Amino acid sequence: MQLIDGKLTSQAVKQEIAQKVKAMMAAGKKKPHLAAVLVGNDGGSETYVAAKIKACEEVGFNSSLIRYDENVTEQELLNAVEKLNSDPDIDGFIVQLPLPKHISEEKVTEAIHPGKDVDGFHPQNLGRMITGGDAFVSATPQGIMELLKRYKIDTKGKHAVVIGRSNIVGRPMSILLSLKGTPGDATVTVCHSRTANLKEICLQADIIIAALGIPEFLKADMVKEGAVVIDVGTTRVPSNETKSGWRLKGDVDFTAVSPKCSYITPVPGGVGPMTIVSLLLNTLKASVSS
Repeated sequence: MQLIDGKLTSQAVKQEIAQKVKAMMAAGKKKPHLAAVLVGNDGGSETYVAAKIKACEEVGFNSSLIRYDENVTEQELLNAVEKLNSDPDIDGFIVQLPLPKHISEEKVTEAIHPGKDVDGFHPQNLGRMITGGDAFVSATPQGIMELLKRYKIDTKGKHAVVIGRSNIVGRPMSILLSLKGTPGDATVTVCHSRTANLKEICLQADIIIAALGIPEFLKADMVKEGAVVIDVGTTRVPSNETKSGWRLKGDVDFTAVSPKCSYITPVPGGVGPMTIVSLLLNTLKASVSS
């Protein structure tokens, strides 16, 4: 079993990005600028946004954090999005999800200009990705593809099972794995809460992407010997062993599953760091094309 180290890989990618930023600066170009819009005080969102801003500093990007109270109106938020759309200094921006229930995430996502949608959630970017065109790809699936590529994990002709059908991870992941290329060319099965015979399907998989948000859902008896397992889960569970009072759990029962795997990602330290790096890669791409 080989551990897929997302933390180590993300550091290598950050160093590559930092070198490109230095070259841009030497050529008289402006620093890439990523902005984040944060609504309310959700603990998970606060952590993610802080990590994104820190990552920007590490690679030499400019970053901006725009905060709103959870009582902000939908129209006020849409106005903020439009302001960022028209700001020439902002190369890309994200509106951190989830949003309060009175605000339509769909409306806000669709209001972001596709050329600044570095989260890759806009329907236009999703559509371009499906056709294999030039697009900003959702950060988590892109990060997973980068891990598969850098660890030289063969996906051609392999059976990949994606557990989860969200528009943020499951669906784009299944499309990327099935597209022509390396990594890619896989035969993909998408499973979800209504899938019958899930265990039997997983046992056929050469590669399993677990992205359903249920801690330790994937058990050892669902995984065949030599499978590659990518754990996307990041659920906070109570813990007496940490100062914060909680710890992150993945969707995979790591202790039981890992001995059966050829490759596996840990939680934390697997997919998570690569998600942030993918956001940086998208921002760099937006900066170069603007």
